[in-house]
Amino acid sequence: MNSLKTKIIEKLSTINYPDFNRDIISFGILKEIVIEDDIVKILLDVKTDNENHKVQIKNDISSLISKDFSFKQVIVDFIKELDQSGVKNSKVKNIIAVGSCKGGVGKSTVSLNLACELSKTYKVGLLDLDIYGPSLPTMINSRDQPKMVDNKLIPIEKFGIKFMSFGFINNENSPTIWRGPMVSRMTQQFFDNVDWGELDYLIVDLPPGTGDIQLTLVQKIYLTGAIIVTTPQDLSLVDVRKGSDMFNKVNVPVLGVVENMSNYCLEGSIKGLDNYKDIDIIINNQKINSIDDSGNFNISLEIFKGIGGQSESSRLDVPLIGKLNIDSNLSISGDNGLPYVLNYSQTYNSNEFSSIAQQISQNDS
Repeated sequence: MNSLKTKIIEKLSTINYPDFNRDIISFGILKEIVIEDDIVKILLDVKTDNENHKVQIKNDISSLISKDFSFKQVIVDFIKELDQSGVKNSKVKNIIAVGSCKGGVGKSTVSLNLACELSKTYKVGLLDLDIYGPSLPTMINSRDQPKMVDNKLIPIEKFGIKFMSFGFINNENSPTIWRGPMVSRMTQQFFDNVDWGELDYLIVDLPPGTGDIQLTLVQKIYLTGAIIVTTPQDLSLVDVRKGSDMFNKVNVPVLGVVENMSNYCLEGSIKGLDNYKDIDIIINNQKINSIDDSGNFNISLEIFKGIGGQSESSRLDVPLIGKLNIDSNLSISGDNGLPYVLNYSQTYNSNEFSSIAQQISQNDS
């Protein structure tokens, strides 16, 4: 019997989940195979409202098993979804993923500063799901190990926010080598085995890609929505769009797009002249028109050419909720372990983070 089930699983692993280049077995939707009186019943756990996907999966399985095996009947059934009251009664009201699929675009910076802005009004947690290269311990300057109470991890609390990261658990000098099933289990445990308490928002900082972590998250966790982070260049969009499309395919709403590294604000002054009005200053073929009476000026330069954020928001038909400038203080804040928005106020970027948080809270209200 076990060998027959093994053969069935091997066959099922040749069926891809609709719109993904990944099979349904590694996707983790198979829950049980029951064989009785020449009847096979295959039970699936597919957490999606996309009925077309369910129909396609059911038809693909029925067709394949009927063709390759001699069962009298093949039954494919789905575990019933949790009703909406179960979702509403959760201690975590909103779970928002911050993703990109592209590395190095600033997802962790956006995640942390968004969490800090939201925490000024709401109860907030931040989960760093980058198992291979967690950055949260450095960005908040904490190497504390979480305590375990009643078989649940207690998040690290700092800045009025609850934090959890694989970096708190794994020794920073130890190499991290994880295979797909182990990654999926670890991702699930960060939700099931962490005592988050009552939260208004749990921000989830995703690693690059559309691999096991992302698929486990969108398949097994109820997400309120996702924020897509990109940079202006068209090259960035090639990967970013894969992440955006992944959320759309599994019916996770994209709440908005954030463009990072949009511009660089250059400030300067002119000294030793009596009249500044007759002076033309041109930088990168851009004329500076804002010279004040004291000779001070500023100009916003496009370091990276392109309209990546606007392009992606238009393609997805969602708002461009923020454009963040290149600012050395952003990276310095991350290195020093003090979030930017808690150290700087009334700057262009701090105002943008505040605006992003307001749009997210309005969207979920």
